[in-house]
Amino acid sequence: MASAETLEALNKALKREWTDQYVEVNAERPELKRFAGIVGRVVTVNCNNKAVIDFQDGGWYDIAASEECLRKLDPEVAKAKYDAKANSAQPYPTKQG
Repeated sequence: MASAETLEALNKALKREWTDQYVEVNAERPELKRFAGIVGRVVTVNCNNKAVIDFQDGGWYDIAASEECLRKLDPEVAKAKYDAKANSAQPYPTKQG
């Protein structure tokens, strides 16, 4: 079994690698098909080493922080497809009419 220090180091490494990355899911995985074609932004990596992703629908989803599940996108291309204001978790969300 891995030591607590090793697990903590792995978690910190995953946070450095994945936080603030724009991603798409591997749509070949049945459990991720509903996110196919949607650009998400990794908010952080939780203690279970899952990427917490904002898919612009008001919810955040935890998906394994691995290249088996996620594909990093070019930030310049992804920013054009990602609307940060579409997320309802803003400090001061725009009022819905």
